[in-house]
Parts: sequence; C-alpha cells; structure tokens
Amino acid sequence: MDRIKKENKKTEQLKPFVRENKGKKMTTNEGVMISNDENSLTAGDRGPTLLEDFIMKDKMAHFDRERIPERVVHARGYGAHGVFRVYESLEDLTMAHFLQDPNIETPVFVRFSEVAGSKGANETNRDVRGFATKFYTEEGNFDLVGNNIPIFFIQDGIKFPDLIHALKPEPHNEIPQGQTAHDTFWDFIGSNEESAAMMMWIMSDRTLPRSFRMMEGFGVHTFRLVNKEGTSRFVKFHWKPALGVHSLIWDEAQKLGGADPDYHRRDLWGNIEDGFFAEFELGLQVIEEKDEFMFDFDILDATKLWPEEIVPVRKVGKMTLNRNVDNVFAETEQVAVHPGNIVRGIDFTNDPLLQSRIFSYTDTQIYRVGTNFQQIPINSPVCPFHNNQRDGAARYIIDKDRVAYHKNNLADNTPYTVPGTKGGFVTYPSTVEGLKVRETAPSFKDHFSQARLFWNSMTNVERNHIFSAFCFELGKVKSVSVRQRVVNLIGYISTDLAVLVAKDLGVEVPKVEESQIKASSPALSMANTKFYTDSLKTGILIAEQFDSHVVGNLLDQLTAAKLKPVIVSERLGVVNGTDGKELTVDDSFLTGSPLLYDNLFVASGRGASEYFNQKAKSFIIEQYNHFKPLGASRSGMYLMQEVGIINKPGVTINQDQFQPFINNARKQRFWDRS
Repeated sequence: MDRIKKENKKTEQLKPFVRENKGKKMTTNEGVMISNDENSLTAGDRGPTLLEDFIMKDKMAHFDRERIPERVVHARGYGAHGVFRVYESLEDLTMAHFLQDPNIETPVFVRFSEVAGSKGANETNRDVRGFATKFYTEEGNFDLVGNNIPIFFIQDGIKFPDLIHALKPEPHNEIPQGQTAHDTFWDFIGSNEESAAMMMWIMSDRTLPRSFRMMEGFGVHTFRLVNKEGTSRFVKFHWKPALGVHSLIWDEAQKLGGADPDYHRRDLWGNIEDGFFAEFELGLQVIEEKDEFMFDFDILDATKLWPEEIVPVRKVGKMTLNRNVDNVFAETEQVAVHPGNIVRGIDFTNDPLLQSRIFSYTDTQIYRVGTNFQQIPINSPVCPFHNNQRDGAARYIIDKDRVAYHKNNLADNTPYTVPGTKGGFVTYPSTVEGLKVRETAPSFKDHFSQARLFWNSMTNVERNHIFSAFCFELGKVKSVSVRQRVVNLIGYISTDLAVLVAKDLGVEVPKVEESQIKASSPALSMANTKFYTDSLKTGILIAEQFDSHVVGNLLDQLTAAKLKPVIVSERLGVVNGTDGKELTVDDSFLTGSPLLYDNLFVASGRGASEYFNQKAKSFIIEQYNHFKPLGASRSGMYLMQEVGIINKPGVTINQDQFQPFINNARKQRFWDRS
C-alpha cells in the first residue's frame, strides 16, 4: 500500500501542467508576485499608462491570444459600407481634414456586434452591442470604436481580461453561451462597485436593440480635438440614429432567438437592399480644458457619462450606410478596427481604459489577422502610405526599393518625415507629472451617483423591465452569496428596487444607504426618442377571396407611409382576391412569425379556413402581448372579437382609410395595455 502511495505521489509530481489557483498568491507568468492587479502603472493617479508596465502587458498580451481564430469579444458581428459628410466646417475645434468641408464625402465601414457570444450566438440575446466605424479619410484611417452604451464596466483596462473571463461561458461546462445570467458574471459585478452604473444599463432595454439601425453609438472614452492654433478640447463622440432609439422586449427577444437567430443582420442587409439606408448623425460633446475639473464626476472615467443636459450634444454630420458587403469574411471578419487609429486633429487623453486599448487592439489584430493586417483591402487607407516596415506573414505589398531604413543617403532619406506645420501628426503636448503608482484616482471612486441618475431617468415601464431583468438574471445564479452581494449593490442605487428584487430572489433586504442623487437626465430614457414608420414591417394576414378593393387601398397607403407590407397566408404561392387579383405570399404561417413584424393587419377573406383562423388568432395574441399595433378590416374583425381585443389600446378597425392604423404603427408600442 505504501508503495502504491509513493507511486501516486510520483505521478502527481509528473503533472506540472495541472494546477489549482484557490488559496495561492498571484504572480506573473514569470513567477513575480503581484502587489496590485486593479490598476495599471501610470504617471500620477490621473496620468497616462506607462509602456514599462510589464504586468499589464503580460496580462493583456496573453488575453489577446486566448481565442483563435474569431475575436475574443465582439465575435458575432455584421457590417456595411457607407459615407460620411460633415454639416459645416469644424476648423474651430479640429484640424481633422474630413471634418472641414461639407463637400467632402468620406467613405466609412461600420461593424455592429455583440460582446459576449461566439460567432454562433443568437443575435437577440441580452448583450452590449459594439458600434465600430472606420473612416477612410484623406489623411489616414480614423476608427471610432465604441458601443451602444456610453459607459463601461471598468475604469482600467488591466481588469478587462477579468471582466471577460467572468462574462464568458463558465469553463467547467461551457455554459451559458452569449448570456450574462450565470454565477461568474454576477460574482464579478457584485465584487466590483465600479460596475454599478453599467449594471443598470445592461439590465435596461438598451441591451435588446430593435435593430442596428435603431440604436445609439458612443465612443465611450474621452478624446481630444486639437485645432490648427494648437488649442485642445476634450470630446466624446456620439451616433444618433435617424429612426430613433428602439428596443425589443425580453419575451420577444428570447423567442426571436429561435424564430430568426440572424434577426439583426437580416434586418440591416434587407433594408439596405430595399433602399432603406441606415442613417446616423455624428454628435460631439465638448469640454474646454479649463473646465476639466468643474464637474462632480471625472471626465476621464469610462464608467461615467457626461449628462447631455449639462454638456449638450452638437450634431455635426451624417453617416449613411448604403452598401452591403460583397463577402462577409473578407470585409466584416477581416476588418481590424482600433481606437488607436487617429488622424491629425484628434488625440488621446489619460483615460486608463483607453490607454490599455491602444496597446491591446494592435496586439490582438496582429495575432488574429496577421502581421500585415493593415494591407488587407478592408483595412487599407485610401491615401498613399509609405514606411520602412517590411516582410512578415501574408504581405501584399511588393517593395521594389533597395533601402528600408531611416536615416539613409542612398534614397535621399526617403520616405521622409513631414513637419507638423506641413500636415504631419504631432501629439498634443499635454503636461504629464507624478510618481509612478498603481492607484485609483480619488475622483474615480464615486460609483453610485450615475447609477442613481440612470434609475431616476427611467419611466415606470422602463423601471419594470429593469426589475424583471434583475429577477431573471439573478434567478439563474445558483450561489446565494452572489445574489446577495448584487442585491446589496442595488441597495446603494435604489432601496425600492433592492426590496423588490430581494423578495423575488429570496435574499435579505440590504441595510445600506441609498444614493441621495435627485437629478435625472431625460436623454437617457428611450421614451423620449423619435418615432417613424419608415421601414417598419406590417404583417398582413390574408385568406382566399380577400376584398381586393380594401387590400389594394391598404397596400397603397402603407407604401406611401414607408411601411413594408409582408403578405402572410396559409401557404406560399399566391392568394386570390374577390376580383381575381392575385397577391404573392411572402410568408406562410409556418415560415413567418408574429415576432418578425412590427405591426399586424388582419384582412382575412371569405375563403378563410379553420386552420387560417386558428393560426391568425395565435399571431394576433402574440402581437397584442408584445404591445404592438393591430388593425383589421371589417372582414377580419371577427378574429379580433374572438380573442377579445376590440377597443383595446392600439387596436383599430378600418375599411378604406388606414391613417389611424398607420399612426399607431408609428407609435410602435402601447404600454398601457399592461
């Protein structure tokens, strides 16, 4: 027996690659013990991150290589080409060439994405959405790489690998895919108070966008704009959708994941093909350098937004996405966006999250796409580019020159540098001072004021959705202690919300002090958005022997209002009207779904079968339960009567004039049904 024990011990000694971290000291991969894993090394507590931070680089470089070949995050994405024009010259703010002349049309490529899931994830999961824009300017590429939420989970990029490790499927069973409803994610949130405001955003309907075309985009970070006089101002970038900001609801989003897991990309592709181009206005929030410290939040803190009522958004230009890709892999998958890609007139700040991304994105693109990723057509600038970089994997350019170094005499010292006065990029000379430290700036330590500001800004409907989201997400968490920690965190934001969530989850009501912030920001509520009918889908339920006159008028009026009619019937093929008119069926009850239409009109017909009636009623009920507009002609009214929704909010009966139905379609949801 002793011999067997000795052999087992020897076997264990021969397993150097099996380890457990629980209870162990944290070290680098070289074995150096780490004293601080929360902060990057900076010059002063608000200064830039230092290149010598070997601990941050070791951690980030390893993280950047954790997945091949798809992106570690934002793997599920879809893109489109377009153009951007500025409304008027911004020379008072910046030297950037593409922001000077309204006659200049700058090509762009946009990649929308999810953060959490793999390439195979459903597109309607609750998740933050990426919104990355590559501007192909005449002075080089500028990449505005952001999300559909203006803030982020963490303040310092050194913690990004930890966030994503917690967010991703749990490693022991690879569950769940592309979702946050699990223990490790909420353990991270509950253990990191800086995530409190972002927690509120992700539990809101902002993480269930109705369409890529109907969500805001934010640069998240604070950048600089520098004009030709050398004056610098702080700036945040915004994208404001022309169609307003609209979302799905939770039940609808879950079911859509089964009905059409490609819902968002199909929406973008189909509307561009149909000529309903996606339009976004570029907005700027600008703060003068002298006003950097006048706010009750730190403008360099990525977990904070600048309330639009305090720092207004100035709309300066429009982007129109008007062309689909020719090949998704060659363009959407190989595009390499990078917040470090800036042009003259745009510069960085000491935002510690931004500073880490500047390193990480270059590193991960070289690893994922290859050494010469900038030479791939989708990444290549439209302006000429010359330097002494050579060789490497998958090089496209054939350099005929003999000389590949600087300085040189054989080639008259070319390629040559360009002075800043003649267009060369010059970094803004901001002052840097301070001791080398790993610390969080005191001005970064208020974690609950803006979380409360967000809660104060929500309507009752939005608050109910946030409450339900917490109950679902935390209800999936098996650890009672994790649930309790998150509810404690909610308590600092809203006692009322914490009490309700605690009751639903079976944990204790937290005994913590609620934030005393009374202010609200109306811009944060989606109830204050624009409402249009443009490109919304109208499902029209039509049976044999439909009233040709009524349906003809309906189709004409819907088209005039820029609604997109979708003919739905028992089976594919054609359906016949009373005067012999034929309509081509777009969706059958089997291939279509009430989830896919923004509103529903019941035209029915004299030849409606029992099968038609039963399926039509199920479509009507689903639409009604999702608060969507419904209409019916007199021949379809009996189905509305049978399900008991006549005279309910958002339900109209029309015969010739369909404007009431169209007006309801514009409103999109009728929350007063609940």
